[in-house]
Amino acid sequence: MKQLEELGFTWGDLDHYWIDQVVSIDQKMWDEIKFASQNLWTIFDKAARFTFGKRDLYALLSIPEVLWDGLDLLLPNEAEKLSRYARFDYSITEQGEIKLFELNADTPTGYVESSVVTPWICDQYELNSPNVTMKEQIRLVWEKEKPDYATCISYGEHLEDSGTIDMLVKHSGLDIKCIDTLELSVDEGVVKDRELNPVRSMFALYPKEWMAVDDGGEALAYSIESKNIEIFNSLHAIILQSKGLQAVIWGLHELDSDIFTKEEHECIEKYMLPTYNKPIFDGNYVSKSMFGREGGSVRLYDHHGTLETQDEEGYDTSVLFDRVYQKRIDLPKLEMHNGAFHLLTGVFMINGEPCGLLGRAGGLITGNSSHFIAMGVR
Repeated sequence: MKQLEELGFTWGDLDHYWIDQVVSIDQKMWDEIKFASQNLWTIFDKAARFTFGKRDLYALLSIPEVLWDGLDLLLPNEAEKLSRYARFDYSITEQGEIKLFELNADTPTGYVESSVVTPWICDQYELNSPNVTMKEQIRLVWEKEKPDYATCISYGEHLEDSGTIDMLVKHSGLDIKCIDTLELSVDEGVVKDRELNPVRSMFALYPKEWMAVDDGGEALAYSIESKNIEIFNSLHAIILQSKGLQAVIWGLHELDSDIFTKEEHECIEKYMLPTYNKPIFDGNYVSKSMFGREGGSVRLYDHHGTLETQDEEGYDTSVLFDRVYQKRIDLPKLEMHNGAFHLLTGVFMINGEPCGLLGRAGGLITGNSSHFIAMGVR
């Protein structure tokens, strides 16, 4: 563990966060995961652009109204770059079936675990790690965005979030100042740091939907829409982040919309789960907040349509945002040295490229108390 702490992974012992084992998949499976991720990335990008300027769809996606002007006024990034730093989360069954749970296109964590720890562990087990390319993709992304600041809540105190932005900055190779988000202020539309220096560009590990509820959030949203500050990921990443976009994609798929190619419709059918903004299932479904994080709003219903289990630890954001309803498929169960866990497979999308595996072992619902486990390719 001392070696990993020296590499920047300082929170591995917190609440037994890290399982000191490795999950291996074969090259054929990794190739299919990459294929699915690359095609789904294009599909999500097309669907997000379909919503541009349609405020009824912004409302359907539960995007806070305070962000609507910014979404319409700001030019989006080029194709497939609405988010430059994202992560798909999948269930990969024992039969090798790949199904997408969700996309975190705004503030995915697990970067240090994937880019630094996983390659080190895979090397110990003589496994290949596709994650070795993550550093270079981050360098390319940050060279494009060139933020002056990187920020998270409780920088210097929250080990995981602080360690995440520290490592991202290190891998960028740029001279970027890391600060606590709560030290920022907004003065007549200009964001300022603690010394009252203007902040013109910033990477923020801060969920954009919270601008609707946090003190100063509306002022920050105005600063972004008035172009006094550029944030990375871009404001349009919130459209990808909304789980409601999966309902939009599934609806367009059911309508056989020509927004998607024949091959993309086949990809949706194979790798996505039926998702709706209303509870139309009789049973075996999941409901979750459109902006839920760390499992905090997830409810699982059995084949009778009866609530089977729900997350009791995370904050239930469905009190603020609408829910989506998705066909249920359970995560595969694996026996580890310290018990049986369900495995969630994350795939980082950096600069539009699938370039990193992240394993998380937990219960039927992957919540904040889940454990990191490395994944490699044999």
